[in-house]
Amino acid sequence: MAVSTPLLGVIVLVYLMIIFYLGLLGYKKTKQIDDYMVAGRTIHPYILALSYGATFISTSAIVGFGGAAGALGMGLLWLAVMNIIVGIFIAFVIFGKRTRSIGARLNAVTFPELLGKRFQSRFIQGFSGALIGVFMPLYAGIVLIGGARFVETTLGVNYDIAVLILTIIVAAYVITGGLIAVMYTDALQGAFMFVGMIILLALTYVKLGGVSAAHEALSGMSNLVPESLAAGGHLGWTVMPAFGTPIWWTLISTLVLGVGIGVLAQPQLAVRFMTVENDKALNRAVFVGGPFILMMTGVAFTVGALSNVYFQKTQGLIAVAAAKGNTDLIMPEYINGAMPELFVVLFMLTLLAAAMSTLSSQFHTMGTAIGHDLYREYIKKGEIGNTVNITRLGIAVTILASVILAYILPISIIARATAIFFGLCAAAFLPMYIGALFWKRMTKEGAIASMLVGTVSSLFWLTFVHAKEAVPLGISKAIFGMDTLLTGTWTVVDPILVATPLAMVVAVVVSLATKPPSKEHLDACYSNQK
Repeated sequence: MAVSTPLLGVIVLVYLMIIFYLGLLGYKKTKQIDDYMVAGRTIHPYILALSYGATFISTSAIVGFGGAAGALGMGLLWLAVMNIIVGIFIAFVIFGKRTRSIGARLNAVTFPELLGKRFQSRFIQGFSGALIGVFMPLYAGIVLIGGARFVETTLGVNYDIAVLILTIIVAAYVITGGLIAVMYTDALQGAFMFVGMIILLALTYVKLGGVSAAHEALSGMSNLVPESLAAGGHLGWTVMPAFGTPIWWTLISTLVLGVGIGVLAQPQLAVRFMTVENDKALNRAVFVGGPFILMMTGVAFTVGALSNVYFQKTQGLIAVAAAKGNTDLIMPEYINGAMPELFVVLFMLTLLAAAMSTLSSQFHTMGTAIGHDLYREYIKKGEIGNTVNITRLGIAVTILASVILAYILPISIIARATAIFFGLCAAAFLPMYIGALFWKRMTKEGAIASMLVGTVSSLFWLTFVHAKEAVPLGISKAIFGMDTLLTGTWTVVDPILVATPLAMVVAVVVSLATKPPSKEHLDACYSNQK
């Protein structure tokens, strides 16, 4: 169903006017480098919480992971639990406070710069910037796909045109207004998302006859699980897959752990901890961020699974079949078919908000990684004065890469690509990040070894062992004559469970075998911290 109503034009116009006003406000408040890079370090805690949540929860969570729940069931709600415990509480209360204080002491304005200055290594800053610049466009590309797919099915707009429109709108205020504009617009978009998801959950239960009736109906559909999914361990949409089966490993290792743990090492999220004045602001932000993440992920995964009931009643099909095998279309098809037209219009704004909030943060992070961390600080050794203009050029280049990927990536890719990027960040950054914040004995050599081993082992596992990537890539087949170098259960174990522990072991061993940092440097980083 393509929505056609004069009200749509008015709503979208008003929404975009507000977005551009906030972008202009950010531009006017951007007077120096700290303003553009870390929002002047004076952001209100509630704006921080909404911006963090809106950045974390993109169309990949609502469309991609909602679609994955439509295929795999409510077991995906364990990811919602992980998001709240790890992505909010541990991230803000434990990681956030150290990130903010050390970042301020070292005058770091990006995540790679925090790591580079803590370990006194331009190589760490440059390599981290390059890794973000090369691989984050994959994540940005699938966020573009999620937003553009909903615009396509809702408005009947050509997909290619929808991608360009989304990109131009977001790029305009990110390039000009910096992180202040990004966080202001994120907060507004987060509020839209919160309201939209509450209404979606309520209307879904009304449509399906109430809470109990909806869940009972879904439980009764276990006999409709396709043979291909049943063979992989799928037992129904209200129970976990059979333990140890390929679907169980995909659900737990790739989706739940890959994203649930990987969130701690997301550069675009970690930098937000450096935008507030004190630890009290981070504590206050938890009380906004927790309910926000619960409503975003919990509703998306629940509605995604329950869409099977709707499609079975109306079309005699399960959700995957109704979406013609493309899980990225389950949520758009369900909302366009089941919801009132007015809500479809309003929910389009919810998804636009989700896409734009995440894209703006990704564009800003990719630009700072390429322009500031890689080019200015590593290649030019900090000799270039104006980092803002270099960053703006970096944003433009990485935006182009993201758009190209949005055009060429295959179907049903959103949830998978998100997990790949989160897992890569966990392997490459998390051991080093933990050491930077909490272990004074960790050395530059240990950090570099951990980063390189985590990156290489994660990419190796993706290319040669993990079947979902290794088989379509075909590199292992071309070199060794085998689809994957290992067989059996190993082919469904996500790289995060191999590469991240390996990187942690390397970090500890190499650090203990090398000379510790000087007391003067550690005092500069930690001061009175224990």
